[in-house]
Amino acid sequence: MPPSEPVTLSQIAKRAGVHVSTVSRALAPKSAGVSNDTVQRVRAIAEEMGYRPDPAAASLRTRRSGVLGVIMPRLTDYVLARIFEGADEAAHGIGYTTVVSSSNDDVELRMKRLDGLLTKRVEGFIVGDARLDGDELVQSLKRQKVPYLLVNRRLRGHPSVSTDDIRGGQLAGQHLLDLGHRSVAVIAGPDYASTCVERTHGFVERFLSAGVPVPDTCVQPSASNAEGGYEAANLLLTRHPELTGLFAINDFAAVGAMGAAREHGRVPGRDIAIIGYNDIPIAQFLPVPLTSVKSRMKDMGDIGARLLSDVIAGKDIESVLLEPTLSPRESTLSVHLA
Repeated sequence: MPPSEPVTLSQIAKRAGVHVSTVSRALAPKSAGVSNDTVQRVRAIAEEMGYRPDPAAASLRTRRSGVLGVIMPRLTDYVLARIFEGADEAAHGIGYTTVVSSSNDDVELRMKRLDGLLTKRVEGFIVGDARLDGDELVQSLKRQKVPYLLVNRRLRGHPSVSTDDIRGGQLAGQHLLDLGHRSVAVIAGPDYASTCVERTHGFVERFLSAGVPVPDTCVQPSASNAEGGYEAANLLLTRHPELTGLFAINDFAAVGAMGAAREHGRVPGRDIAIIGYNDIPIAQFLPVPLTSVKSRMKDMGDIGARLLSDVIAGKDIESVLLEPTLSPRESTLSVHLA
């Protein structure tokens, strides 16, 4: 059978013997200006007839959609998915729903995604794919005075919730220094992501402050996935076979680096130390448990959604930097230097 037509306010008004405006007020949360008896009667009739509110129509009347737009590079990535989950749960808890779109870190695609979400009358944006190489999307939101907040990645002068990635890189560097490593390299990720740039900076800065410079040839840009980690580690170990330690800007890249190390005759956790970032759950269950810098992934999304609601309400907010911690495991602790 074809679906039945939705019940309208006019039909309820005719059945109840009142004006359509009375029905509209009676079905509103506060039901202002309508007697309690009328409210009860109209609502009973509406329920009996199977009336369901039309969110689109309501948003036109109130100029509010109750929807937050979320733009992420991808949702197949565990870290980004956890950030979104945090944002989604928090948004629902404060009366919003979310619409998420993946940009794949593609400059043109992310602008198309933005335009598509704007047509849905979203009230504000959580942006997880901010770029250091000139971010037209964020600038467009600012020009149009659309409320927004960055998560995970950050840009100077824009509100954000992120991990203190410089501090995280320093933690990784100090860990390897404490274990006696002096010949190290970085799988640095893409240079348009603040996460990668700041983690690399923190790591290199920590070694430099200890009097151990990390040469430019030991900092290898890469894709931020396992394949990118494998390719970068392969280049680094071919170029510098003397390396005893590798820092990868995320755990997926670190896993790829482990594979490359084995192909170079190096055993991760025995004669080469490898450290990742984010501390995803699988890190501790790998054949060689992975040392990693822990970031508060879900908290970034949770806090981000709550702060965005403050921005929408016209409140002034401050950017938030969450403190990272180190989770030491066998991939570094079991390495014995000659």
